[in-house]
Amino acid sequence: MVEWITSPGLVDYEAALAAMEERVAAIAEGRAGEAIWLLEHPPLYTAGTSARREDLTDPDRFPVYEARRGGQYTYHGPGQRVAYVMLDLNRRGRDVRAFVGRLEAWIIAALAEFNVRGEIREGRVGVWVARPDKAPGSDGAVREDKIAAIGVRLRRWISFHGIAINVEPDLAHFDGIVPCGIREHGVTSLVDLGLPVTMGDLDVALKATFAQAFGPGEADRRRGPVEA
Repeated sequence: MVEWITSPGLVDYEAALAAMEERVAAIAEGRAGEAIWLLEHPPLYTAGTSARREDLTDPDRFPVYEARRGGQYTYHGPGQRVAYVMLDLNRRGRDVRAFVGRLEAWIIAALAEFNVRGEIREGRVGVWVARPDKAPGSDGAVREDKIAAIGVRLRRWISFHGIAINVEPDLAHFDGIVPCGIREHGVTSLVDLGLPVTMGDLDVALKATFAQAFGPGEADRRRGPVEA
């Protein structure tokens, strides 16, 4: 059974990393079960293992952390739901590509609960939303904005880090980086799409759709709100 942990308020990034490291070690040693940790961070940028320095366009804007996960630069902040996914791939299949595919499917299923069509694109990490471009001179063209990011790491085939879905963050905060190294597309959120979705609403959708991606009977147990 997967344990769901929800932290109120904003969780310090370094404290979250330490807590994840401890939980992953405990899972690997059989001292704890799998967990999904739902939280928000204060405004910050994280650099994945493929981050390019030139993609950090405003290095003094917010703290920058080396995340040691896959991927490039990502923003985290209030209004963005981060889900740290600590699952045992020894039991679920040692297939990194399939695991990332399940994370993508989970995000897409959760967005569908709000009638939002999330899509994946070859060569672009994350989940995207196609929307009409109403900018002057766009001639009715469709643009694609990123609504969710994915970045994972494995240790002894236990996953950590995970996904981040934009509910209502300050989208201007993404201006200090080139998100995931992609310059020609924008960033959006559920509220930016005109949907009055709260963090609690998204949490319900994530829990309701988890089994669609990761199997039945795995999202039934929850530990109530805890401090990180």
